[in-house]
Amino acid sequence: MTSKIKEILNERKEDVAASEINAVDLSHRERVIVEEYERLSPHLIFEIIRRDGIEELLRPAKSLIFSGIAAGVVITFSFFCMALLQSVLPHEAWMPLIAKWGYTIGFILVILGRMQLFTENTITTVVPICKPFSTQKLIFLLRLWIIVLVSNLIGTALASSFLTLPQVVSPAITAELQSIANHVAHFTATENILRGIPSGILIAAIVWMMPSARNFSFFIIAFFTYFIALGDFTHIVVGSAEMFYAVLSDKASMYDYFFRFLLPTGLGNIIGGTGVFTLLIYAQINSELEVKE
Repeated sequence: MTSKIKEILNERKEDVAASEINAVDLSHRERVIVEEYERLSPHLIFEIIRRDGIEELLRPAKSLIFSGIAAGVVITFSFFCMALLQSVLPHEAWMPLIAKWGYTIGFILVILGRMQLFTENTITTVVPICKPFSTQKLIFLLRLWIIVLVSNLIGTALASSFLTLPQVVSPAITAELQSIANHVAHFTATENILRGIPSGILIAAIVWMMPSARNFSFFIIAFFTYFIALGDFTHIVVGSAEMFYAVLSDKASMYDYFFRFLLPTGLGNIIGGTGVFTLLIYAQINSELEVKE
């Protein structure tokens, strides 16, 4: 009986919606213009990300590995470009407001380049598991997370090692790279967990907004990642480049890298991206998805 009442109510809602939408008589050209500017509904965004996530879950391991390594190498530009700007700007109180824009470069290259970044997958590949849930998809998710994260770390390790070569960067930039790396190395495990949560939420928000962003994807990525840097939040992949540089500079140990930074930050990013953002979004649209089944 309850399901029958729901069905009747849903039919009435659809009738009302259809009559309201068609209340104004528009020409075919005007309808096309209106549809172009029509916002995507939450359940449609969910479906776009779900299909994208399924494709990612089914990708061969070899593709994930090379894409993940490429992402690790390229996102190290966030670390390098921030140091580069700091090296040419005067060390005044306003300097971070400009230098932190360098942090956005790696994310812009990786996300628009469609490379595999671990923190993107805290929402993209989790969404397909929500509807419908299956153990097999959960296994595919864990497989992808492990492959992509390890590949990202290999990429950042290679890029950080390259940046330590004296023939590659000037002494001024090297000093700023060391300053940034030392700053990250001083965070405790608890701080990395807590600072990783907002970072995970913001990255997940970027992924959620991309289907609606259209030609503004560049600005959305730059805007959100700028505030990750400005808020001094921790990101497992960019931070791994910074921490590995600190290890190579003898400012941190491998214990610090794994147990003070990597595991706590990864946990914080997953809590923020999956535990907070993705689950809240799913709760918001779950009833709409049930209607459409």
